[in-house]
Amino acid sequence: MPHVIIEHSANITGTMDLDGLIARLHAAALETGVFPLGGLRTRAAERTRYRIADGHPDNGFVHVTLRMGHGRDPATKRAAAEHVFAALCDHLEPLFRTSPLGISLEVQEIDPDLSFKHNNLHDIVARRRQGAAETE
Repeated sequence: MPHVIIEHSANITGTMDLDGLIARLHAAALETGVFPLGGLRTRAAERTRYRIADGHPDNGFVHVTLRMGHGRDPATKRAAAEHVFAALCDHLEPLFRTSPLGISLEVQEIDPDLSFKHNNLHDIVARRRQGAAETE
């Protein structure tokens, strides 16, 4: 049940390709081989109230929280995080070159005793993929 949660300052909304960033990080998470397609959720939230560094209105941020299920060893978690972070930084490079910008990523492990799920996506995605393979 990986979640890629992108938070960003409102002042950069018009200067970055947010839909492209969502697609890029979703793909990067899948590329790690660590996360199942049916469990992956990638979303973004614009933050309109914030203060960054010296408070200058040009200062922006993009923070990604990568939440993943319990049980992966530290090396696997780190490799997955590094891969997603590299995609994040690469996507934001044009903005980073021209604007004051803080980019960060944090991994959070989901406590299995406190995580509740009701999900039919794994089966539906598998059936869709099977159907697509049969039509080829």
